[in-house]
Amino acid sequence: MGSGARKIAALALLVLLAACGPIIPPSQGSRPVRRPPVVRPVQPPIVLPNNAVSAGVTRGAAISSLTIPADDATEALAAFRVSCARLTTRTDGSGLTRGADWKPACDAAPAWSPSDARGFFTRYFETARIGSGAAFATGYYEPEIAGVRTRQPGYDVPVYGTPPDLVRARPGDAVSLSDGRQPLGRYDEAGRFVPYYTRADIEDGALMGKGLEIGWAADPVEFYFLQVQGSGRLRGPDGSVMRIGYAAQNGWQSTLIGSIMRQRGLIGSAPGQYSGSLEGIQQFLRDRPAEGRDMLRANQSYVFFREITGANALEGGPIGALGVPVKARSTVAADPAFVPLGAPVFLSVDNRVANGLWIAQDTGGAIKGANRFDTFWGAGVEARTTAGGMTARGQALLLLPKGTLARLGAR
Repeated sequence: MGSGARKIAALALLVLLAACGPIIPPSQGSRPVRRPPVVRPVQPPIVLPNNAVSAGVTRGAAISSLTIPADDATEALAAFRVSCARLTTRTDGSGLTRGADWKPACDAAPAWSPSDARGFFTRYFETARIGSGAAFATGYYEPEIAGVRTRQPGYDVPVYGTPPDLVRARPGDAVSLSDGRQPLGRYDEAGRFVPYYTRADIEDGALMGKGLEIGWAADPVEFYFLQVQGSGRLRGPDGSVMRIGYAAQNGWQSTLIGSIMRQRGLIGSAPGQYSGSLEGIQQFLRDRPAEGRDMLRANQSYVFFREITGANALEGGPIGALGVPVKARSTVAADPAFVPLGAPVFLSVDNRVANGLWIAQDTGGAIKGANRFDTFWGAGVEARTTAGGMTARGQALLLLPKGTLARLGAR
């Protein structure tokens, strides 16, 4: 074998040995090589803030420096007055305020002149930034869809009241939520606590035959969006109107269909894509019903309703989570873990119609986290158009009673 062949053979042998594993030095014989174990750093779990205090509270700009139109301030003062009865008595889950903190402003509000509404907010409030203050706002409205109280041909979509088996877990039967409450679900035949029926389960008949129907809708797509809004009106073929409001939710997290469509590349201006507005999303659902049905079911959340009755049932806005009627262009839905319900909120965002002063009087299944808001626009075609196209980003300031920030030690 020539020297060139020997070199090739030697290289081949090295390659073969390398493929079999590391070469053990002769001095170690056949004993395995002991190497120190690799110590990997333990990554601490990511802890998300569960209320406004844990998110961080800092002082914001002086109210006198904010751009608040006079009519905007007047409407906000009227909404704040209505909120006071609940604001001073309810427990604030945000950790920011106590009922007594709101008393000076609430005592002064009834007699305060609407012509000096800006002076009212300047006199009794200071601004706070929660976390970074970076806000995201959407819109909602009160839809009116075809529906009846008693089932008849063409009206086959059930509108359910709250099921009696939808309950919160008893302590020890389930892991508590981040806010300390027990999760929603049901107890099965064996007495075990399990998640409640999903949207797909309910649409497939899990609640049929239990006498829970309070009405019937004609169009499943329209009813889905009424559920997203949380309240609305059913109008029958004879012109009769039944107003329904939010009663409960099945405990599953809400997933926005627009987000799913965006992830799948269905929103845009290219051929085969749709606009991200309410009209665009509904058009997709009607053009591609099978795909749309599956996509709707990806939102496992399901809303139950109650009938709104009384002499003023069809006047004013629907009843919000605070227990008072919400008002177009004045009410905003927020997460009560980060905003005291009843508190004023100032938005400065990139959609000018949403800028200004709002009162947090409602909540929503998809409205979660600091500086996440849903602006209310009333009922009718204009409200539907504005709410359906509302997406805005910018900054938010929370208005708190004077002295709150000093007590919290805010910077």
